[in-house]
Amino acid sequence: MENQMTLAWAIIFCLAVAPVHGQYYSRTVKAGPRVEKITRLHFFFDDIRSGKNATAIPIASPNTTQDPPTYGTLYAMDDPLTMESEPTSTLIGNSQGLYLDLSRERTQFTAIIYADFAFTTGRFNGSSFSLFSRFSAADAPSTIREMAIVGGRGAFRMATGFALLRVTWSNTMGDAIVEFNVTLYHY
Repeated sequence: MENQMTLAWAIIFCLAVAPVHGQYYSRTVKAGPRVEKITRLHFFFDDIRSGKNATAIPIASPNTTQDPPTYGTLYAMDDPLTMESEPTSTLIGNSQGLYLDLSRERTQFTAIIYADFAFTTGRFNGSSFSLFSRFSAADAPSTIREMAIVGGRGAFRMATGFALLRVTWSNTMGDAIVEFNVTLYHY
């Protein structure tokens, strides 16, 4: 019994000491000068929450008596990005992500949005940028809203910047077409 206890303590000691004395590869080098690029993009985002071909669907909602529940509802989205405001115009990519409805006022839509805007054609095929920001539709529909760009991949690696949004069409079902003017700073 004493030998087993000694063996157990020896194993515990070895496991505790190993990470302290373990080696891993690490080398810090001074980065050379980088050339920052600015890219400006213009496209339309079609967010459809109604009908058979909805591009945004509720995936979680609070247990309330509100019908339909809005405040606290989490949506998953896979919205097409198009060249023009018509949904049938040229598809250039898609925006996938989540948004959380934050407004207790049923007539005003306010959300926190996280989305990855990926391009599937043209010069930026395979590249994307990430947006994480607050969106409020409480103002007049033609109001331009600003949202933060927090990252990117491909041609937009290490992107920061902003997106200026303008709702060009919406209905009472929550469907909307939004015009995006994006300015990206990247390397």
